[in-house]
Amino acid sequence: MDQGRSGVLLMVAACMIWGLSPLYYKLLTHVPPFELLSHRMVWSMVFYTGLMALQGRLPEVRAALGTPRSAAILGCAALAISANWFLFIFSVQIGLVRETSLGYYIFPLVAVLIGVVAYGERLGALQWAAVALATLAVIVLTWGLGTAPWVSLMIATTFGLYGYVKKGLKVGAKISVTAEVILLSPIAIGWLAYLHLVAPGRGIFGDDFATSALLVFSGPITALPLILFSAAAQRVNLATVGLLQYLNPTLQFFCAVVIFGEPLTQWHVIAFGLIWIGLALYSAQSFSQERARRRMSVTSAAEPPV
Repeated sequence: MDQGRSGVLLMVAACMIWGLSPLYYKLLTHVPPFELLSHRMVWSMVFYTGLMALQGRLPEVRAALGTPRSAAILGCAALAISANWFLFIFSVQIGLVRETSLGYYIFPLVAVLIGVVAYGERLGALQWAAVALATLAVIVLTWGLGTAPWVSLMIATTFGLYGYVKKGLKVGAKISVTAEVILLSPIAIGWLAYLHLVAPGRGIFGDDFATSALLVFSGPITALPLILFSAAAQRVNLATVGLLQYLNPTLQFFCAVVIFGEPLTQWHVIAFGLIWIGLALYSAQSFSQERARRRMSVTSAAEPPV
């Protein structure tokens, strides 16, 4: 199998795990969200550090945390992703998977705006049109429902900020995520210790085998898609990665409407429609830019050295 095809399959697998993860978290609605988040942090840390130890890469993790600047960046990234994880867990538990889907659809356009504001990146006409349509979608939803889609906006923003912060790092995805969960784990362990030791009876872990096993599984279900994603990103171009990522919110949307039966108002239909049109325009511009870059690189390689 060639690199491109294997990369696409790896990317699809990662997005399917992310997109269908509401089914897993729905099984744990009886676990308070902050307790569930703490278990996700702890078991992710166990999984990642174990994987890094097997690969002999723990020194790289220590090096990533070894300088004040790198540790500060990783700390900010850890706070952003923990907020994103909490919002996602909380949304699933209260029946707002529809809003998480919208948030992850909006995220690429939020990332574009962060690039404009933080890095002075220039957008093409289609990309500006996509941002305008996303803004219109939020306005329509706010008008129709009488309140802004705060969950969607916060999920998109926290994930966008996570990407922005990590852009300043020069370490790989697995190393940085391992360092992030290591930084978060003392808080998580402290909260779980309080639930089980200081306030006995409040902690869920250990009450029954099924729940305990599901909580432990939060580590692999967090780590595996990122590992698949990292491997895929090395094999396919960025435009393909960007397009395939829409599989994640699409599957979340399917879970929300078809499996969980969350209501879909006319305002949601209009908002999702505007977002989908905007993403189509954004993807078209991205593919156009990717082709232009490839043509330039081929032309440059073909030119004889002076």
